[in-house]
Amino acid sequence: MKVSREQAAESRQRVIEIASKLFREHGLDGIGVADLMKSAGFTHGGFYRHFGSKEDLMAEACAQAVGASISKLQERIDQAPENPLAAVTSAYLSSTHCEHPGEGCALAALGSEASRHSEAVRHALTKGVRDLIDLLAAIVPGRSKAARREKALATYASMVGAVVLARSVDDPVLAEQILQSVSTSILNPSSPQS
Repeated sequence: MKVSREQAAESRQRVIEIASKLFREHGLDGIGVADLMKSAGFTHGGFYRHFGSKEDLMAEACAQAVGASISKLQERIDQAPENPLAAVTSAYLSSTHCEHPGEGCALAALGSEASRHSEAVRHALTKGVRDLIDLLAAIVPGRSKAARREKALATYASMVGAVVLARSVDDPVLAEQILQSVSTSILNPSSPQS
């Protein structure tokens, strides 16, 4: 039975979505093509009908993951127009985000691996970083566009670093302290921390 173009596109998109989740859970090199395809409900042999290589899939999966993160953060912003930065910070710097890397930020899950992969993977993540910085620059304080961009860069780097550290430690109390201290530093930068 011949598969229609629409069915092929749907199958391809399903593989990308599953890969996006599984790469964030296991790492870019932590899961093979056969397991990715099996998780998506397809055979390993069908992979090359959709993608030129695993690196091509990685790039598309990273772009998918970043796009999903941006959509989730935009939703938070839209739901909290009175304090969008607090809404974004509380969602990003949460134990839920830390406990579910497959549903979270691609940069926090895969950023440290990106430099060892193709230009296409790095390009997808670079575009995502730029888009996330633009999103944050619209909600952080600052007197000028340049000042807000600088603040957005520092905010995003702090949030990603906090999630990476919180996921790395085996002490849940320390993990929560990391998340909370970065949240406080973002939301109350002039507040002395005791």
